[in-house]
Amino acid sequence: MKVQKLILVATCFYLAYTQLVDGQPRNDCQTSCGNVTIEYPFGISQGCYYADDPSFNLTCNKEKLFFRLNLEVISISHSGELRAMNNISYTCYDSQGTLSDEDFYLYRLANVSLSNKNKFTIVGCNAYAYLTTYGIQNYSTGCISGCDSQPAANGGCKGAGCCSTDVSVPSDSNRFRIRSFRLQNTTSVYDFSPCKYAFLAENGTFDFDALRDLKNLRNVTQFPMVLDWSIGNQTCEQVGNASLCGRYNNTCFNSTRGTGYNCKCLKGFEGNPYLSNEHRCLDIDECTSTIHKHNCSDPSTCKNTVGDFYCKCKFGYRLDKTNMSCKRKDFGWATILLGTTIGFLSILLVVSYVQQRMKHRKTAELRQKFFQQNGGGILVQRLSGPGTSNANIQIFTEEGMKTSTNGYDESRILGQGGQGTVYKGILPDNSIVAIKKARLGDTSQVEQFINEVLVLSQINHRNVVKLLGCCLETEVPLLVYEFINSGTLFDHLHGSLFGPSLTWEQRLRIAVEIAGTLAYLHSSASIPIIHRDVKTANILLDENLTAKVADFGASRLIPMNKEQLTTMVQGTLGYLDPEYYNTGMLNEKSDVYSFGVVLMELLSSQKALCFERPLQSKHLVHYIASAMKENRLHEVIDEKVINENNWKEIQEAVGVAMECTRVTGEERPLMTEVAAKLEGLRVTKTKHQWSDQYPGEETENLVGVGILSAQGDTSSTGYDSIKNVASMHVAAGR
Repeated sequence: MKVQKLILVATCFYLAYTQLVDGQPRNDCQTSCGNVTIEYPFGISQGCYYADDPSFNLTCNKEKLFFRLNLEVISISHSGELRAMNNISYTCYDSQGTLSDEDFYLYRLANVSLSNKNKFTIVGCNAYAYLTTYGIQNYSTGCISGCDSQPAANGGCKGAGCCSTDVSVPSDSNRFRIRSFRLQNTTSVYDFSPCKYAFLAENGTFDFDALRDLKNLRNVTQFPMVLDWSIGNQTCEQVGNASLCGRYNNTCFNSTRGTGYNCKCLKGFEGNPYLSNEHRCLDIDECTSTIHKHNCSDPSTCKNTVGDFYCKCKFGYRLDKTNMSCKRKDFGWATILLGTTIGFLSILLVVSYVQQRMKHRKTAELRQKFFQQNGGGILVQRLSGPGTSNANIQIFTEEGMKTSTNGYDESRILGQGGQGTVYKGILPDNSIVAIKKARLGDTSQVEQFINEVLVLSQINHRNVVKLLGCCLETEVPLLVYEFINSGTLFDHLHGSLFGPSLTWEQRLRIAVEIAGTLAYLHSSASIPIIHRDVKTANILLDENLTAKVADFGASRLIPMNKEQLTTMVQGTLGYLDPEYYNTGMLNEKSDVYSFGVVLMELLSSQKALCFERPLQSKHLVHYIASAMKENRLHEVIDEKVINENNWKEIQEAVGVAMECTRVTGEERPLMTEVAAKLEGLRVTKTKHQWSDQYPGEETENLVGVGILSAQGDTSSTGYDSIKNVASMHVAAGR
C-alpha cells in the first residue's frame, strides 16, 4: 500500500513538472513579484518558464523581480519588450580636480538585447562617455558635453551640460558597459558640475534641467531602459508549426532583435499568446468590456462576434455610422437614390468598356506602326528566308518586356550610356536577361540594324555576349542579351568592388580570349564585323572570369567586296584609333589598335587615359612607349603580376601591344596573328620576341594622341553596363 502511494505521489509530481511538454506551465506558478506581473514564457521556478532558454528564469527577491540577478525588471510585454532599471555610471572630482569617486557597471544580457527605444545620455560639463557592447560584433557609441559656465536651465540636452544619442546595437550583443570621463581639468566647473554621469534610459524618461541635474542629478541612481526579448533564434518561417504560437487566435511575428520570434493575439482577442490553456488568447466581448468598449450609441444594438462586433438596428431602421446610432429608413428616397446610382454606374461601366476597347485598339495600331518602322517586316522576312537556318533570335512583345522589367522600374536599371539604357529583366521562365533600350540615329539605319541583329544572332562564340532577341513594338528597339553577373574587366582592373587582383595567368588568358574573339569577328563570321568600341568597359567577365565581348551598338558589318568603310568617327577616347580618327576610314586594324590599349591596361592596371599622369604620359600608349624607350618598363607594369618566371613573357606581351598600337594601320598585325602570338605565350611559354627588334621610333605611334586628348568625349557606350554591380568609368574616357 505504501508503495502504491509512493508511486501515486511520484506520478503527480512528474505530471506537475511536465506540463510544459505541450507549451503550458504548471498550474501553481507564481504570477507576480511585487507590482510586476509574471507570465509565461517567463517564470521564477522550475516548470514555470520556457525550458529551452534558461534566460526566461527570473528571480524574485524581496518583492523585486530580477533578470540575471542584477537587472531589476519593472514590466514585461507579450510583444517582446522587457523594461528594467539601469544603474547610472559616474565619475566625481574634488575642488583640486582629483578623482574622488567613480562607479560603472558591466551587464550581461544573455538572450535579450538593447532596444532602439533607448537613448544614451551624459550629464556634466567638459565630459564624455561611451557605451560599449560585446558579442560576435563589438559596438561602441558615445557623446561629448562641453561648457565653461553653467548652461541655461531650459537649454535642453543639446551638448551644453548634457548630450544624448540614439542607440542601435547588434542583436548578438550579450554584454554592455557604460563609463564616463572628463575632457580636461574640471576645477573651473566644480562648483556647478562636480560629477559626470552616463546612463542608458528609455526615450522620454529623462528631461534635462541644468540647475537641477548638473549638481547631483536629482539624487537618482537608476533609470528605466527597454530590452528586446524573443523565443529561440529562428524566424517564424523557419520554426513553422513548432513555434509556441499560432494555435489559438494568435500569430507569430519575427522579432525586432533580428533573431527569434514573438507571438501576439489576433485583433479582437486578448490573453497570453504563448499559452493554449484557459489563459490563451480569448475573444473580447466589446459589448460588455470596459477596456475595449464598442462605439454603438445604444448598447442594446451592440452584437458581439468572434474577434469583432457590429451595431445592429431593428427592422425599419438604419445605422448612421457618423455617430453609430439607429435612424428610421426613408424607403422612398432610398429607392430613388439606389436606382439612380445603379443607372449611373451602368452608363459609366459601358463608357469605360468602350474607352478601354478604343485604347487597346489604338495601342495595337501604335505597336504595329513601331514594328514596321523598326524593320519588323524585314526581320520576319529574313528569318523565314534562306541562309538563316541557324538564326536563333526571338521577337519579344512590348508587354512581355514591360512585365520582365517591372514597368522599366528605376531599381532595375543596370546602366546608361551612349547606346541606350540597360535594364535587368526576368523572363516568364525565370531566366535573367539584360534588356537594352537601343538608340538608332534615323530610320535609314533600319536595314543595317536588321542585318546586324541577324548576324549577331547567328554568332555562337563562347566569348561573345549572346544576343537572344529583340522587341520592335516600341518607339526605339529593345535588345535582349544574356545576363553576365561578374562585372566588367574595367571593374576588376580599376574598381574596388571585387576581390584580389587578377593574376598574370588570368590576365594572359583573358587577353587570348579577347584576341581570339576579335579574330573570329574579323575573319570567321559570315559577314566580317568590326566592333569599333573595344575597351575594358565592354569586356564582361562571368563567374569563372571568362571574357565576354559586349556592346555591338557601334559595330559595323564589312561587305565581302570591301576592306574598309568611311563612317562618322565613333568610339571611346583613349581607345580610339588615331588613323581612323583623322581619316574616318574604318577597317579591322582599328579594332587591333583598341585591343592593344586593352592589353596595356591588363599589363599595367593603368587607365587608358589618365589626366593625373604627366602631360606627355596621359595616354597609356605614350606612357608605356616612354617607359620602353627609357628602359624602365618594370615601373609601369603592375607589380602584382611580376615574378622571376614571367618577366620575359610580360616583355613579349608588351611588344605585342606596341605593335598593335602603331599609328599606321598597315604596320599593325592582323587579329589572327595577335591571337596566335598570345596563345603561344600562354601555352608554350615561348621566348621569341614579336619582332627582331623594337623600333626606336615607336613613340611616333602617338602622332594622333595629342589630337585626341584635345577632343570631347565621343564615347559609345551600350551594353557596357550589363552587370549587377554599378561601376564608374569617368576617368576612362566615358
